[in-house]
Amino acid sequence: MQSFDTDVRNRIIKLVKGILEQNSLAANVTPSAKLVDVGLTSMDMVNLMLGVEAEFDFTIPQAEITPENFQSVETLERMVATQLQLATAA
Repeated sequence: MQSFDTDVRNRIIKLVKGILEQNSLAANVTPSAKLVDVGLTSMDMVNLMLGVEAEFDFTIPQAEITPENFQSVETLERMVATQLQLATAA
């Protein structure tokens, strides 16, 4: 299970860094860093949401599109892991 969590985290960090690079920004993206503090705008958050959906091949339920879930890599990772577990359980 640990490697699954690490894989999810690394893929999310890569998405965040990709968006930052498009904006010509560089930041140390740690799991607990607030995404707005590393430089993501509200438009970047939309791109991140779409990127997560494409990367993990699922649609984020409307109820999960909350500021709390998009606060940091950690919060996003928890939401993605939950959605992936629900998908495999179905």
